Amino acid sequence: MYIKGKVKKDKRTKNLTKRLKPGDIALICHKDLDEIGASSLVEKKVKCVINTDKTISGRYPNQGPSILLKANIPLFEAYDEGLYELIKDGETIEIVENQIVQNEEYIGEVQLLDNEKVNELLGIGYDNFEKELDKFIENTLDYAKREKGLVTGKVSIPSIKTKLKNRHALIVVRGKDYKRDLLAIQAYIHEMNPILIGVDGGGDALIEFGYVPDIVIGDMDSVSDKCLKLSKEIVVHAYPNGKAPGLDRVNELGLNAVIFPSPGTSEDIAMLLAYENDVDLIVAVGTHNNMIDFLEKGRSGMASTFLVRLKVGSKLVDAKGVNKLYRSHLKLKHMIGIGLAALIPIIVITMMFPPMKELLQLIKIRFRIMFGL
Repeated sequence: MYIKGKVKKDKRTKNLTKRLKPGDIALICHKDLDEIGASSLVEKKVKCVINTDKTISGRYPNQGPSILLKANIPLFEAYDEGLYELIKDGETIEIVENQIVQNEEYIGEVQLLDNEKVNELLGIGYDNFEKELDKFIENTLDYAKREKGLVTGKVSIPSIKTKLKNRHALIVVRGKDYKRDLLAIQAYIHEMNPILIGVDGGGDALIEFGYVPDIVIGDMDSVSDKCLKLSKEIVVHAYPNGKAPGLDRVNELGLNAVIFPSPGTSEDIAMLLAYENDVDLIVAVGTHNNMIDFLEKGRSGMASTFLVRLKVGSKLVDAKGVNKLYRSHLKLKHMIGIGLAALIPIIVITMMFPPMKELLQLIKIRFRIMFGL
């Protein structure tokens, strides 16, 4: 296999995707490449991906590599972790039979992860899944004891300007299939005009669809400056002790923000914020709601998510996967029916219009002459 292209690199895949252009070679350092990271690389139409970490460690069956292969994007894994530093960002490199060449010099080797290799590694992940599940349950129970204040009301909810009472709230997280799900509920958004809440990069997702977020909430690590400037209100997720690293970035932009100290994830506190402000309904797009999601999130326990969903469950509608619920197709019989329905008024009007009646009579006579009737 021979591949040549300009390489772009970053140890954080979500940061790298902001700079990638079609045809680039993506150099990442991403252990257990997740679905979101892989999908974003596919969207950028990269020529290939080189990973200098374990793409599938075998800890659990992460699906990111399968997404790349399904999109026919070659996936390579480096033998030497030092290769990341050797390859220069923005340089043109060549991959010649698993060898990396830069400026006509050999600098290292990579291994092609084909379907057979990926399936082999995923098999190890499935074998280890029960062990990871045991760890997950133990850690979750431990976290739940400490984070139960999320349910009992011991977490202080900050005051915000946005009025949520008796409104619907749409909470958007940049999770799996968030684009398709947002597209599927556009009619709902236009009809109900919900309060739009973007969780970090979820704010950019809303802007991408032409909406302005009412609230952006998170630790500010994956949201753009543009989104922060456009959003009507900013809520910075802080540690329980009040420390909020993301606040510095907001201040540097000359913007104001509300601080929300809390354990758990930013999507958890977004739901809490909406619930405690008496919304009628919470619609969630792209949130984490299954075991693979939680493991890919990288937390040893997701007690906060379980606890928050227990609390807000009566008002929560999870729109994840709604794009697959119903897919409308215009069938031939429907088209014929529409066509016949449209012809009826035309025929009636034609029969009532004298000149047209005379024209039809002439056509009738012409046919009789032609066929000798």
